[in-house]
Amino acid sequence: MRNIFLSLLFFLISLGLSLAYEPGQQKDGGRQAEQTLKLGGKVYRESCMACHGEKGDGKGQAASTLKTKPRDFTSGVYKFRSTPTGSLPLDQDIVRTISRGVRGTSMLPQLHLSQQETWAVGQYLKTFSPRFSEQRAKQPVSIPPRPKDRNLVRMGERLYREAGCGSCHGPDGKGNGRADQELKDHWGFPIEPTNLTLKPFKSGHDPQDLYRTINTGLDGTPMPSYADALSPKEQWSLVLYILSIATHERPRGMMGLVGEETRGMMIDMRAAMAGMMGGRGMMGRGMMHRNMGEMMRDMMGR
Repeated sequence: MRNIFLSLLFFLISLGLSLAYEPGQQKDGGRQAEQTLKLGGKVYRESCMACHGEKGDGKGQAASTLKTKPRDFTSGVYKFRSTPTGSLPLDQDIVRTISRGVRGTSMLPQLHLSQQETWAVGQYLKTFSPRFSEQRAKQPVSIPPRPKDRNLVRMGERLYREAGCGSCHGPDGKGNGRADQELKDHWGFPIEPTNLTLKPFKSGHDPQDLYRTINTGLDGTPMPSYADALSPKEQWSLVLYILSIATHERPRGMMGLVGEETRGMMIDMRAAMAGMMGGRGMMGRGMMHRNMGEMMRDMMGR
């Protein structure tokens, strides 16, 4: 029973469903904040620096080997947020990305971190950009309930064409639009439009995750926010249309990994063996104590 309970606990953390650790609720003083950053710096050096670099600029030792480049935290620009376009992310947004990872990329879910460690490294990431000391994150966007309308998918198909989604994602959503060879991200790297016919999506597998992406956009990429251009019902129709064409799974490798996730595991293993992570990381104390079935369930579910 104890093993079953621990497996379930790890599974909930990987999905981001457990309660976030928030020291602010304990009315921390300056000393507590200092200790949090000290812990966050330690976790960053052990689990993040190989890809994101010592200075948080995305220029770690492994960065050159990756197609999807590690995030440059110095700009303070975050793709995956619950806040409006142009806004800083909430602390919970950063924690969610650390806990759940980004599907198809080398950013694996950091299952080996405790809630306290996850919160601490999230706070540490914010020290790389002056934006967090100069600005405040806006309130999160509201995700309304899904409308009950049988014609939503048909509406979404029409809006997909009218809103110009096909210019990047292609007329059939396969990521082969005419702009696919011209796109670059905020940092000047080439970026490919997502093939919307393949699951899983980077931001999550729930319809609400896809709605959030359409509403907030992905800052730092050509993917804009449609919060002002489309009504909530129209945004939901796009979500349902995209889900209707997402009928195929991305090719999976070992343990259900897709895309560069396999590369991410290799980087983590190499860093751990080199002593950079002190035996921690994806293959450290969190994953090595779990059996193959548990790992498969995590990878297939997130």
